[in-house]
Amino acid sequence: MLLTIDVGNTHTVLGLFDGEEIVEHWRISTDARRTADELAVLLQGLMGMHPLLGDELGDGIEGIAICSTVPSVLHELREVTRRYYGDVPAVLVEPGIKTGVPILMDNPKEVGADRIINAVAAVELYGGPAVVVDFGTATTFDAVSARGEYAGGVIAPGIEISVEALGVKGAQLRKIELARPRSVIGKNTVEAMQSGIVYGFAGQVDGVTQRMARELVGPDGDPDDVTVIATGGLAPMVLGESSEIDEHEPWLTLIGLRLVYERNIARM
Repeated sequence: MLLTIDVGNTHTVLGLFDGEEIVEHWRISTDARRTADELAVLLQGLMGMHPLLGDELGDGIEGIAICSTVPSVLHELREVTRRYYGDVPAVLVEPGIKTGVPILMDNPKEVGADRIINAVAAVELYGGPAVVVDFGTATTFDAVSARGEYAGGVIAPGIEISVEALGVKGAQLRKIELARPRSVIGKNTVEAMQSGIVYGFAGQVDGVTQRMARELVGPDGDPDDVTVIATGGLAPMVLGESSEIDEHEPWLTLIGLRLVYERNIARM
């Protein structure tokens, strides 16, 4: 089986693939202070519960693919693969790794690994042109051209960041539960804040993706030809309210990691 690990600023998502099928997944908090030994214990605890894996760390794991937006965690995970999975082929997404997606950026090295991995999966699953909207710590919009190139993107504050900012900066406001309100017009402060988050972000998604789609296809193209794909842990908050999202793939990054692993393992 292939173990895929996507390290974000807030959460780390792990997926277990049996061939092309994801058979198990876990979501844990990202803690930059965890050492390689602590991460190994955490992995053993999670995977030891799966019936298809053995009791010992590494039993049943035939490959590992990792991407991380937190450099310190990537460093510790590199040590985990060396010390605890020494005989298991591992692909860590970083400069020099083959993805199959050309990056049309002023400085390709500054693009987050997860955003490139999302583009890889988007091209494989849906083709181009496409826009990937990833609802994480930040809400990112990534453009994929008709030729499967990473064309650039947009970065906006994420849903949780916005909720926390309202609670901290608003003298009479507080942190609220992320939930859909009864109506757009809130009948109390909590519902008013929930409405602002849910419908505000839905409007942001629709507005940004419409503009990106027009740029992707040019003046003679049809923006409706652009597939808008939502992913990330907070995507369900907006799915029902956005008119532009065409597809929801919660495991897009993990699928991309599987694809990148397969493209690089033969070179190792």
